Amino acid sequence: MLDWLKQNVDAAREALTTEVTKFRNREFMEATVAGCALVASADGAINSSEKQKMVGFIQNSAELKVFDLKEVIQSFNDICGKFEFDAEIGQAEALRTIGRLKGKDDAARLLVRVCCAIGNSDGSFDESERRVCAQISQELGLSPSDFGL
Repeated sequence: MLDWLKQNVDAAREALTTEVTKFRNREFMEATVAGCALVASADGAINSSEKQKMVGFIQNSAELKVFDLKEVIQSFNDICGKFEFDAEIGQAEALRTIGRLKGKDDAARLLVRVCCAIGNSDGSFDESERRVCAQISQELGLSPSDFGL
């Protein structure tokens, strides 16, 4: 999956955008934003440069452009505020939000793929980002190996 993603970034983004459109609802958007925050916090904290990077990614993301930008940014800021208050609380809240998709296999699989794409958005999908994506897949009852994690 990851090799395919790296080799076919543009095609992958178009495919993800098409699939995300099918799940255009608040629950999926909030889970996606929570996944973004978890990936951004992979190194232990979400600093201001990571926030700006993630907001920039959200604004320019083909995967998230199907959602109202103001709602996406508000949701991202809300979850980041929880990470700023306490990293463990932020992580728990993000995983709780993501967990709402458990049992909704198509949406859950798509969420993990979007999180992998987010982790790879800077061209480097490092080990801490891979661990977070594996944790997300486990939270959703999916096998990390299905995503090359």
